[in-house]
Amino acid sequence: MRPSQPITVNVFVSSPDTRSERKYDLSLTVGQLKNKLELITGIPPQNQSIAVYASDDAPEPVVTLSDDNRPLGFYGVRDWQVLKVTDLNPAASFTGQLTDTSQVDKFELSETEYAQRQDTVLAYKQRNKIGRFAEKPAEESAAAEPVEITVGARCEVESAEEDFRKRGTVRYVGPTEFAKGVWVGIEYDEPIGKNDGSVKGKRYFECKPNCGVFVKPDRVKVGDFPVEEINFDDDEEI
Repeated sequence: MRPSQPITVNVFVSSPDTRSERKYDLSLTVGQLKNKLELITGIPPQNQSIAVYASDDAPEPVVTLSDDNRPLGFYGVRDWQVLKVTDLNPAASFTGQLTDTSQVDKFELSETEYAQRQDTVLAYKQRNKIGRFAEKPAEESAAAEPVEITVGARCEVESAEEDFRKRGTVRYVGPTEFAKGVWVGIEYDEPIGKNDGSVKGKRYFECKPNCGVFVKPDRVKVGDFPVEEINFDDDEEI
């Protein structure tokens, strides 16, 4: 007859610094178990106290492995129970100090020292113009520049048509919701515009229908531009 296979048990081993799943023979004595647990927990066998719990959150142990000469099977250890190993002399084995970082000296740099280093994420971003160090598009840069156009000033808007002067009064200067950058809102003297001071439901100023327009600052010339009547009854037009 072949000898019967030793009976084994799967358990969780828990200590102040470790937690793992292990498999042991029930014929293993408590003393032998402690020798094995020293390699896992770092607690010398003579300083170990082992209690068996039904689960991690069980308030009371099922049994305590108090006799080093008894086998695990004597204590009725079952699969997936928890062996909690307590260190009776933590000063000798430094139990708990592996996870206590309060006594560890921390490496710290001031903001000035960090900014001077060349091996940091900050230095990498600066060299490669990433994030807040990226170059801004020309449109955004222009938007940041001050515009010397005041609301209420008379102006003339650049026109692609020769001898056609678009004159009016500046009614708005600033950012808009319909496009990026700074825009100038103008009320034309005649109904040659595109709106009434509002775009896409957002009002920026008040004026008559088709007298309002928004243009970029570089197309606006501010000065003494009197009101001119535009002759829409030219013979060349019907």
